[in-house]
Amino acid sequence: MENIRRSFSIRIFLADGTPSGLKFVEKSNWIGQGVVCPRPRFSSVKERKEFDRAAVYILLGASDNPDIPLAYIGEADPIRARLEDHHSKKDFWTVAYFFTSKDANLNKAHIQYLEHKLLLLAQDAKRCKLENKNFSTAPSLSEAEQSDIDAFLEEILLCFPVLGITIFEKPEQKPIQRQTLILTNKGIIAEGYESENGFVVKQGATVVEKMVASMNPQALHLRIDLIDNGILKEHTDGYQILSQDYEFSSPSLAATFLLGANINGRDCWKTPSGTTLKQLQEKSEDS
Repeated sequence: MENIRRSFSIRIFLADGTPSGLKFVEKSNWIGQGVVCPRPRFSSVKERKEFDRAAVYILLGASDNPDIPLAYIGEADPIRARLEDHHSKKDFWTVAYFFTSKDANLNKAHIQYLEHKLLLLAQDAKRCKLENKNFSTAPSLSEAEQSDIDAFLEEILLCFPVLGITIFEKPEQKPIQRQTLILTNKGIIAEGYESENGFVVKQGATVVEKMVASMNPQALHLRIDLIDNGILKEHTDGYQILSQDYEFSSPSLAATFLLGANINGRDCWKTPSGTTLKQLQEKSEDS
């Protein structure tokens, strides 16, 4: 039986009365709590009781490629001292996100387990540059504890997209039925589909190796990053290949990445019968 998505609500409290300040995140029927702390606010809010708890955390900062942020994943009990250390020693991060339990039921082993699982997810998704030098191993938990913490992790993962965190996401293995679109140009063959966050190009798509000098810098940086992450690999003379499904932030970025030249993705992605993505979108707007 396929999983059925259930509705839920997420409450975000703006503690400073501003969207760019300290935020608290709570989800319906969940004992967990998320905290979003912009770096400039840390020194003035770190004495709050939420910073006394055990937590798993993510530090995020910008890189040369807006699609591939810098990230550090860790755990601490309490979280305050660890963030103080990162505040003084790590320059890259601009926002800290941490998740804890409102009833203080998370212990050291629990947050180490959460850290380990998040590191694995980030490595697998390959949508960030991990600043971690060492990777944790999973602590030993009883079967019951592991089940409970896995459920806690699932709730955290539901909160991340609402906060704009996509570094743990991979295209769905069995996505909702979508229109398959094809790109055939310069000898490449690629299939993909529109997604909630942009455009997914399927595994096996070929990529033109040679790039024009005026190519979008974002697509250029993305090529470098995906080669480093093992997603873009050598194929045949003049071509490379995607080794897994990859979600781009737009159809045009996906097409530019594949063709090595700036192009409007709404015009070049087409159905097998020749209808362009632009025509599909216009038809959908008219209906």
